Amino acid sequence: MSTELNRSGQPLLLEGIRIIAVEQYGAGPFGTQHLADLGAEVIKIESRSDGGDVGRHVGPHYFGENDSQFYQSFNRNKKSITVNLKTDDGKQILARLAKDADAVFNNLRGDLPSKLGLDYNALKAANPKIVCGHLSAYGREGSRTSWPGYDYLMQAEAGYLSVTGEPNGPPVRMGLSIIDLMTGTTAALGLLAGILSARSTGVGRDVDVSLFDVALHNLAYVATWYLNTGHVLEREPRSSHPSLTPSQLYRTKDGWIFLMCNKEKFWGNLCEKLGRPEWIVKEEYKNFTNRLANRETVNKDIDEALSERTTDEWMSVFAGAVPAAPVYDVRQALESDFVQEQNRILELDHPTAKVRTVASPIRAGMHPNRPAPSMGEHNAEILREAGFTNEQIEHFVKTAVV
Repeated sequence: MSTELNRSGQPLLLEGIRIIAVEQYGAGPFGTQHLADLGAEVIKIESRSDGGDVGRHVGPHYFGENDSQFYQSFNRNKKSITVNLKTDDGKQILARLAKDADAVFNNLRGDLPSKLGLDYNALKAANPKIVCGHLSAYGREGSRTSWPGYDYLMQAEAGYLSVTGEPNGPPVRMGLSIIDLMTGTTAALGLLAGILSARSTGVGRDVDVSLFDVALHNLAYVATWYLNTGHVLEREPRSSHPSLTPSQLYRTKDGWIFLMCNKEKFWGNLCEKLGRPEWIVKEEYKNFTNRLANRETVNKDIDEALSERTTDEWMSVFAGAVPAAPVYDVRQALESDFVQEQNRILELDHPTAKVRTVASPIRAGMHPNRPAPSMGEHNAEILREAGFTNEQIEHFVKTAVV
């Protein structure tokens, strides 16, 4: 593998790491895209007979056949090879690829990795240092190993819907597939930890992450409150913080703004910026405890003050002195001046179009960045690197192994 450099002329952070990924849809590809963005060589194994990564077919927007905009959101900087892992030749290809890889990763149902030979027990003969990462819905052990599972189901069962939305409304899921995204990121962390261990010890292992475990883990302090005091968090009006005021949505002259005075100094700053300095010393408002006890009155007064100007005007007034954010829709969020200033939008050269997408949040020098690969785009390249002859490759093609 040749050394790839970022635009500053430095080697990419994960240069030299090779990951074989049997992945599809969102969570798994999102995790390995983090690694590909940082320079790891991520080789997607897709099944041509199944139409490849199911994400290629998720609409409603496409760049072409088998190339949805959804798919392009999760697979940049990767390579694609088509292999039928249910055949003996396919298993031979997997073993050959694993021999020179740091990790084999999948996001399949919990009972499938062992059946397809994707776990450490199956691959350690080919490479004792191989790390086998598994991202599943409910894990590879227990009563739900064969259960399919998706993000919204995890939000429902882990309590998210019960704490989201207005108090008297129906349970509400988060607007994004946040469990998929966080589980993918967690899987990337676990995979790198496994690789570091294998490089120092010479011995690989299985590393497991599940949607359910991540969803439960994200309860964090909310879980600690219940487990130690029995307190069950409930929904609060206007997305307010359960114990801090002001820390919620407020109305302005033309819309909404989110304020978070999560330190006492910010309350004083807010009062000054609103032109209500007398609130700083007002007995009912002067500290966290008193403001929480008088939340309804505090919020009424803040709403009244904020109604004097527009959201944009207040953002200019607060300008970092008060933690505040405008409430944007997706268009406004992506077209904001700050997003443009920070170069957060990538434009990638795609065979049929310019692919515009959001840049990696990890800043460590600019990656050259390539769009997501077409299905099987790197078949010949990867198979030749693995030592297969042209005759063998032709055989694989004729027998629909690749």
